[in-house]
Amino acid sequence: QVQLVESGGGLVQAGGSLRLSCAASGRTFSNYNMGWFRQAPGKEREFVAAISPSGGITYYSDSVKGRFTISRDNARNTAYLQMNSLKPEETAVYSCSAGGVYLSRSWNGYTYWGQGTQVTVSS
Repeated sequence: QVQLVESGGGLVQAGGSLRLSCAASGRTFSNYNMGWFRQAPGKEREFVAAISPSGGITYYSDSVKGRFTISRDNARNTAYLQMNSLKPEETAVYSCSAGGVYLSRSWNGYTYWGQGTQVTVSS
């Protein structure tokens, strides 16, 4: 089992920045691919970014590429999502996830999920 706890969400104005953290406990964090997804009310869960166990490979959705950065610190068992130039339409609950085998852009590539943190971007 891997337990994931997100933090860092909040209210920010359009164009602002937030840094989300995902603290992991349980099994060896450095063995897992990590992903960030978001879900707005009434919408499907959407892939945001993913990072390989070593941090050497990253994936981004086209909508966030160039503005968001995913990273990880395996010594601290923590993954991060730096979000810059935020837009109102990116208001959502952001969740981190952990999975094995393949680095995936699909939610079903991940086994463990956090509870999520709310990000609200005001216009």
